Amino acid sequence: MKLVECVPNFSEGRDKAKIDEITGEISSTEDVKLLDVDPGKDTNRTVVTMIGTPEGVVEAAFKAIAKAAEVLDMSTHTGAHARMGATDVCPFVPVSGVTMEDCAELARKLGERVGKELGIPVYLYEEAASKPERKNLAVVRKGEYEGLPEKLKDPEWKPDFGPVEFNPKTGATIIGAREFLIAYNVNLNTRDRVVARDIAFAIRERGRAKRDEDGNIVRDENGKSIKIAGKFKECKAVGWYMEDFGRAQVSINLTNYKITPPHLVFDECSRLAEEMGARVTGSELVGLIPLEALLQAGRYYLRKQGKTTGVTEEELIHIADLSLGLSDLYPFEKDKKVIEYQFRKEGALTGMTVSAFNDLLSTDAPAPGGGSVAALCGAMSAALTSMVAALTHGKKGYEDTFKEMEKAGVQAQGIKDDFMADVDRDTDAFNNLMAAMRLPKKTEEDKAARQQAIEKATKEATRVPLGVLERCLEAAKLSRVVVEKGNTNSVSDAGVAALTARAAAEGAYLNVTINLPGIEDKKFVEETMERARKWRQEVIEHTEETVRKTEEVIAEVND
Repeated sequence: MKLVECVPNFSEGRDKAKIDEITGEISSTEDVKLLDVDPGKDTNRTVVTMIGTPEGVVEAAFKAIAKAAEVLDMSTHTGAHARMGATDVCPFVPVSGVTMEDCAELARKLGERVGKELGIPVYLYEEAASKPERKNLAVVRKGEYEGLPEKLKDPEWKPDFGPVEFNPKTGATIIGAREFLIAYNVNLNTRDRVVARDIAFAIRERGRAKRDEDGNIVRDENGKSIKIAGKFKECKAVGWYMEDFGRAQVSINLTNYKITPPHLVFDECSRLAEEMGARVTGSELVGLIPLEALLQAGRYYLRKQGKTTGVTEEELIHIADLSLGLSDLYPFEKDKKVIEYQFRKEGALTGMTVSAFNDLLSTDAPAPGGGSVAALCGAMSAALTSMVAALTHGKKGYEDTFKEMEKAGVQAQGIKDDFMADVDRDTDAFNNLMAAMRLPKKTEEDKAARQQAIEKATKEATRVPLGVLERCLEAAKLSRVVVEKGNTNSVSDAGVAALTARAAAEGAYLNVTINLPGIEDKKFVEETMERARKWRQEVIEHTEETVRKTEEVIAEVND
């Protein structure tokens, strides 16, 4: 799923009614979930966090900015935090299925609309910046709201969008794109804040001040202290004492986990603490974390143990939790901490027990049907392949295949999850087609709209099994790998993986072909039929050879 986080900051932190009006615009937007509203009285500022589809968050952000322009008045605003406008800053953050450039484009799209429709000057920053000198937020915001009238007179500071004139009520808005910030703390078994501070100095990018032999800070010719850089880029850290828990803690902000992930910071903190006679007892996440950051940690620690990483998503998160000690201060709840899970809807079918699914399947309800079953067969094929790969990895006598087994297991887990999603997608597509057929057809306009909706829904009902069919070839190829190089004691399981991949392909093929006659777009029909025939034949040929090899291995084992 394509998911984007958006974190608009509004210049109001005291008037709850106004804050509720602004955030209400977000809550009322489809395909968006409001995750957090954090008002500050001293700063007179509210930080709002939402997540949703790219289109959804842009719409929600625009509506919130429009409402802030309506209910807030910057000419009377005071607060401790730097600010330039009623909506001061609005960054987009890639979460899953989108790139940073995608988010930069969302920022430009929103900025253009805010400038044109609301008449608010807009500056772009960070990864959406139109000029290198505008990348840094502090530079763009320099002079703040009070300095904006003069800033707008400077040709070098012409807004990227909107009028080149001062709007005393709204000020200006800064919109951009940045990486996800992970607020992450490492816990120590000491009350000594100095230990936590020294670790923070060692790990943070900014490092610490250089000192001479007498302990005095070394300064340059301009009187500025000279810094010794810390170990990690994109890492900010301080050390403090937590009164509530009676221990010191290293408080960390990771501004780009793709460069510096939590698990590397945790291990380094553990090493440094041990050097100082202390010990890391665990860590804590403040706020949310991207799923991938936890999966990376799970894989990292499994590799350190010499284990395969071709395991389920849930197991990777479990290993990350145990290894990082995320439950040290309080239980780690992945459903509340993983940002993608805030927007995840469990499939109506995949959330069922096996018995309940089969019982529903056996009724006269037209869905779920063969398409969902085909997708489920594909998922079982991939699951079996992953199982055989896991039973081979780490086993004596198969050392030469460890890397290949790990790769096969990881790939199998990925396509297994895709197949499982298709179990519900296929039924949803069928239900959408039925809904289109029930549309009114009283007038010619009704008939035209209904036919257009049916055409669109039928295409989608065809694309889902076509995707399943295409993925079946990958599942079939993976089953061959574990038949040929996997644990011979599990070769029959690998053979069944091949057979279920073929069953999935055959079922998906039938579901593609039954839908094609109802589609008027002849080019779509021809291209789809050509692909379906090709992929089906490739799966058949591949699985027939794999089953033959399976039987040969079984015969050798029995001899």
